[in-house]
Amino acid sequence: MTRSLFELVEDYIDLRRSLGYKLRGQDRYLRGFARFVNRLGHHGPVPLEVSVAWANSTSSTDACHSARRLTIVRGFLRYLAAIDTATDVPPPGLLGPTTRRKPPHIYSDAEIASLLQAAAALSPHAGLRPHCYATLFALLACTGLRISEALALNREDVDLLDGILTVRHGKGDRMRIVPLHPSALSPMRDYASRRDHWRGSRMRGAFFRTERTERLTYTAVRNTFQSLRLRLGWTAQGRARIPRLHDLRHWMVVHRLLLWYSQDIDVDRKIAALATYLGHVVISDVYWYFSAAPELMSVVAHRFERFSQPTDQEAHHESC
Repeated sequence: MTRSLFELVEDYIDLRRSLGYKLRGQDRYLRGFARFVNRLGHHGPVPLEVSVAWANSTSSTDACHSARRLTIVRGFLRYLAAIDTATDVPPPGLLGPTTRRKPPHIYSDAEIASLLQAAAALSPHAGLRPHCYATLFALLACTGLRISEALALNREDVDLLDGILTVRHGKGDRMRIVPLHPSALSPMRDYASRRDHWRGSRMRGAFFRTERTERLTYTAVRNTFQSLRLRLGWTAQGRARIPRLHDLRHWMVVHRLLLWYSQDIDVDRKIAALATYLGHVVISDVYWYFSAAPELMSVVAHRFERFSQPTDQEAHHESC
């Protein structure tokens, strides 16, 4: 290669961006890779050991961080291999997986109740904010909506007469209809009445707002949730992880499965409906939310015990 590695990195970054890729920090890693190779005094095609050494030269305690670094530089090395075939391109998965899923936190009913009570106690006590947040968190828990979907709801998207939400821009910019359980309508109507009384009745605008902002932002909701989490003393100790907003979606799925099992409903026949309700196009995507909660494991153990034990008729047949 007659051009320096720094120049080739910049060419690659420009090419990726011209194709519409955001890179989102990958450019920083690629430039760091070029500096690493330069400090080694290496010239010519990049050998595998150099790429692996750079990937492992991280102080991160994340077990998957080295694999992610190598994956980032692998794309650049494939680009170099088209220029110089002597370039070693690391095989996929050489340093293991790039992600390792941390299990979600599955809220208890008591934790959901505590969260809603804490939200209802937000300041100003006589303002709209506490009613807005308590209603928002309750809606996330009972519907499994993504927080972005809930915050994007406009007033005309929420039909509190028939109990229907219209999610216009879900994941992949897909629209879907989300029916509400009758028990959700009364608190939703109460909040909407307070909101309209606060600013006067309007036909348009955000469904969730406070006295100070016309539409809640994700940053504001995240910060408020973190403040409530701190006030409630929720930490990662004794839990799979520190509770997150997105875990309300996991809780909804686990709660729905438990309810179906308690009603002796054929869950396998309900998965497609659940996937549609959550906004998944591929049915198997809903399995991401199936967690080994103790309550579900108890159901599994009971059903396996029932499966493994022969019926009286089968036992009699075997004894004969």
